[in-house]
Amino acid sequence: MSELMVEQWKHVFKLDPDRELDDASLEAICMSGTDAILVGGSSGVTYDNTVDLLARLRRYETPCALEVTSIEAIVPGFDLYLVPIVLNASNTDAIVGHHVEALRRYGRLLTKEAVAAEGYVIANPGCEAAKASEAKAVTAEEIAAYAQYADRLLRLPIVYVEYSGTFGDLQAVARAKSALTQARLFYGGGIDSAEKAALAAEAADTIVVGNVIYTSLQAALETVRVRRM
Repeated sequence: MSELMVEQWKHVFKLDPDRELDDASLEAICMSGTDAILVGGSSGVTYDNTVDLLARLRRYETPCALEVTSIEAIVPGFDLYLVPIVLNASNTDAIVGHHVEALRRYGRLLTKEAVAAEGYVIANPGCEAAKASEAKAVTAEEIAAYAQYADRLLRLPIVYVEYSGTFGDLQAVARAKSALTQARLFYGGGIDSAEKAALAAEAADTIVVGNVIYTSLQAALETVRVRRM
């Protein structure tokens, strides 16, 4: 079921529990026509702020997924739990350590139908996620190789190329997508206009729009146009 759910996603908004978003803005996001809301962040994510955000999101029918970036912030009640495995991490906790501990504590809460792994390739070495995972810098060729590893050997349903904070190399993203046989290619990073959303949607299967929500809500809402492409 988890794979079938993400196969329908073309546009996703990502909300950070550690950042403020008023009720009117949240309603606009949830009623925008986006395919799903992804909840997660690289720092400051706690059980309390995650459960508070989930309670507000549950006023709407938009599917909600939790990206499990903090063991302490695993909250029951999401439609889907996405577990990032940072393939180019030097810190092995970002590859397997945190995941084993999360399953030890909360595995009973996560059914097969409600959890999916993401093969993450962090391509912006300056972002918080890269620092936390000690991600190695990657070339376009290496991004494609990591994507093939996640797709063909690990059989992961999602490969997520993350340029968090900057608009990435879409040729590299498209190359990674073309190398996949069954996984869905997610792209995130620097999408702050409808034009960039359209370019990213050509290179990836699913685009993830996050930071612009907190700087220009109208620009964020305009990115949803890609669902009609």
